[in-house]
Formats: sequence, structure tokens, C-alpha cells
Amino acid sequence: MTACFSHFDPLLGGQDAENMFRIAESFGSFGTYAEEATSEGLGETLPQRFDVGLNYTANGLDGQGNPDSEQMSASRTNYFRETYAYGAQLHVPEISSFMNNEQLQSAASHIGGSEYVVPAIVYANLLIPGQELAIHTDVPEFRGLNRMNTPQWFLVCMHHSGLFEPWRVPILTCVSWFGSADGGAFTFYPEGSAGPRKAISATHNTAVLLDTDSVFHGVERVVPTIHDLPAITGQTRLHHAGDDYWLLQEQDQTVAEYTWHDLRYSISWKGYCFADAKQHGLWFGGQDQLTVTDVLAQFESDLRSKGMANLSRLDATERAGALVEQYIRFPCGLKPES
Repeated sequence: MTACFSHFDPLLGGQDAENMFRIAESFGSFGTYAEEATSEGLGETLPQRFDVGLNYTANGLDGQGNPDSEQMSASRTNYFRETYAYGAQLHVPEISSFMNNEQLQSAASHIGGSEYVVPAIVYANLLIPGQELAIHTDVPEFRGLNRMNTPQWFLVCMHHSGLFEPWRVPILTCVSWFGSADGGAFTFYPEGSAGPRKAISATHNTAVLLDTDSVFHGVERVVPTIHDLPAITGQTRLHHAGDDYWLLQEQDQTVAEYTWHDLRYSISWKGYCFADAKQHGLWFGGQDQLTVTDVLAQFESDLRSKGMANLSRLDATERAGALVEQYIRFPCGLKPES
């Protein structure tokens, strides 16, 4: 089944679009996605999205192979992220009008067939020349389990398994773009991982809204002619240096300089989409919630029915690998649709 999506061109009024740059500048400094905590909640210290990293290191963005070293692969995909709003907490007050954008809520209600749409999260991604975003699906949420209390790869396995749909909180995501960086198209598989790959240009003040928890997607390389880039670690930060300039710094040492024209800047909006008052009430009232123990027991039962190893006999890292291998099916490298 082909996933529904909406394309906005333009998304915002001219001045509101310009204000998106000022919000990033006022934030001042962006850390890398790798800074997010490791998955110690289940006893292992794997990166939150080790599933994506393994696939990208082996297959690259298009599934045709990856000529880069493991270190270069990590630098290409270790982009810069900061959260502007999460629930009622606005880290940047000026983002309020974007978070509560009626156009986005109306589109989400239409696509999701949702009676209730609750704006949930707004975050920004910055990619420097030479970076790209590996093919992945976003981190879903379930009643009782979300990225604040559960490893991200585990939540992704839950959704892809199809075993926990009655508890899933449906989320639609709007990815919007601001700026004029070369490359960096949004690439995705609206017909599923076995279907053709499509691409939407990351044109200034445009956006796409879809279920990124279910649809595999990524970002094509920013400035495609750039083959190498500085090493990006969990301690690397991107700092606004005034006017149009940004500095890439590693432990207070500047390793590269950029302008807004060089950077791919996107802002993602996520809204919880509830079909009716009953589903909204279950979530809002904290009812019928899952626990990790519940989920592991269901995974155990499902894998046993398929004649696979007993999860309880595996150590934490082996168990994580087994779940990812069983439930997450990345696209097989199909070429973009002409």
C-alpha cells in the first residue's frame, strides 16, 4: 500500500520562514545526534540507532554498497540536532507558532483520518557539506514506552514487528526545509521497502508530511561533490559565530567554517494523531500501558513460534542483534524512480 503524504510549497509566509534562521542562531550551538544516551535500559551500551548504523556501514544510502571507512561513514551520518519543543516544554518560545501551525494539524488530521491531533515535538537538524542521513524509520511511541524511557532501536523493533499496534501512538511528521544548500534531497520509499525510492528536493520553505515511523527515508548527500569531511565525534559541535557564519568545533578547536548557504537546515514537526476520543483518552489518561517486561515476553513468544532462539539465553547485545535482524527489513537498494 502506498503511503499518503502532503507536499507544501510554500509552507510559511516569507517573514516566518526567515525567522526559522533566527531561531537556530539564537539557539547558538548544535550537538550531534550521537550525543543521545546509549541504550542502557536493557543492559547493553549499544548506540540508540545501531540498527541504522550497521545497515549504512554495509550498504550506504542506496543499498549498493559503501566505499567509505567505518569512521568516515560515522562522520557522514553524525549530523547536528537540537530540540526546540517537546510536549508543553518550549526550549525556544519563538517556535510556538510553528508548533501550533493549523495548516499542519489540518493536513495531519486528513492524512491520518484523525479526530484529535496533538502537536508533540519540534526539532532541528543541521547537516554540513559531505553529510547525508542514512535510510531509516523514525522512533515510534507506545502507551507507556517512548524514547524517554526505552531504547530507540527497541521501539523501532516493536513497531516493525506489528505485535503492538493496539498500543502504538500514531505519529505524523512534517519535515520542512530552510536555506539553499546544494543537494540534501529527502529520499523515501512510499510504497514500502520493496518499492521504488522517490526524492523531494529540499527547497527553501517547502515541506513534506507523512508517517516517518513507518516509511523508510533518508537524506541525500549535502554538496554531492564533497567526498571527505572533518571527523565528527560525539563531542563535535556546530556553533553560530554571528551574521551568516557557523564554526565546526572539536573541544574548542575550530576545524571548519561554513555559511548558511553551506548548511542543510530542516525542522521536523511531530503530531500525535488519534482516531477518536477513546484513543485520545487512553493516551491522555495514561491507561492500558505497556512495560518492557510485557514486550520482551511477547517477543519471546513470537520468536519461539518461529522456531528461533530463546531470548533469555542470549546476552543483552546478542538479544538486541537478534531482534533487529528478525523485525527490521531495510530497503534492498532499489534505484530511484525516474
